Amino acid sequence: QSGFVTGAFDLQDVLFYGGSCFTIMRCMSFALESSKKKEGIYSIFDLLKYNFYLPFFFFGPVMTFDQFHAQVSTRELTRKDDEMRNIQVHALLHVGAIIAVDIFFHFFYILTLPSDLKFVNRLSDWSLAGLAYSNLVYDWVKAAVMFGVTNTIARLDHLEPPQPPKCITMLYVFAETHFDRGINDWLCKYVYDHLGENHDNIIKEFIATIATFAVTTLWLGPCEIVYIWSVFNCFGLNFELWVQKFFQLEPFAKLEAKMSATMSRRIRAVFGAVNFWAIVLYNILALNSLEFALLVTKRLLLTGFPVSTLSIWFITYCGVQLIKEREHMLAIEEEKSDKAKVE
Repeated sequence: QSGFVTGAFDLQDVLFYGGSCFTIMRCMSFALESSKKKEGIYSIFDLLKYNFYLPFFFFGPVMTFDQFHAQVSTRELTRKDDEMRNIQVHALLHVGAIIAVDIFFHFFYILTLPSDLKFVNRLSDWSLAGLAYSNLVYDWVKAAVMFGVTNTIARLDHLEPPQPPKCITMLYVFAETHFDRGINDWLCKYVYDHLGENHDNIIKEFIATIATFAVTTLWLGPCEIVYIWSVFNCFGLNFELWVQKFFQLEPFAKLEAKMSATMSRRIRAVFGAVNFWAIVLYNILALNSLEFALLVTKRLLLTGFPVSTLSIWFITYCGVQLIKEREHMLAIEEEKSDKAKVE
């Protein structure tokens, strides 16, 4: 297929392999949905439309075939009153984000610094923690821009694609840690939810997470760093369920029932702060190197203990607590709006 492209350019291999990898996922989704269809069959033209929809072809996001087919088959196409205005606003925001990413890439050496271990060894504990966090923020912004641009174009075609990734600062739960919601939806539907069912059984959850990360490892390309990343994230996802099950035991459940909702959120934020840095450390493995991840871990947990460790943990706790309070307020507002609609 590379022979169809004449000449050469810097991103030729990236576009080719990106398109090929996402094509595999789309074809698998088409095959699985076709096998579940009870009446009739999908045509080859349905597959061609699904696979070669240009905005999603090279870098996603991936929509499962049933979602894509349902949306493109809609005959009555209407827009809400302010929908075009929202699309225009998002387009302008993405243009600004593209400029910001370009500035970060050329003038802030966020990605280059971790490769110079002699230099980062001279950084303070706070600077090193900030550098690790900045790497994830940069990757999130890059993913948000990439998926945001394609989503904006898709919305012009009356599609509702998967949303851009959740802000990295708001990720303190392993179950919500994903930079590509499309791939996450695909994995959840065909692997994770299929095997894990309600995700309340420890054995089934363990099998489901192993299978999910095995598929992810194959898709990313098996190598040492991907193996380590998969093992740690698989452990993190299971450990969350183990802790959740442990604190659902009767003594702890009764104790929490006596607390106020605010105090319960504060205690959960303590664990959320630890979880946040576990997510950061596990994912800089894939973004940078094992050596950099080990250096950050050593400085935050051993060399920097207790002053740097506890101070960084406390600042993170405050951030997680603010996020949990915001989520609580949004849940209340959503509940009120749902009641208003019913009335």
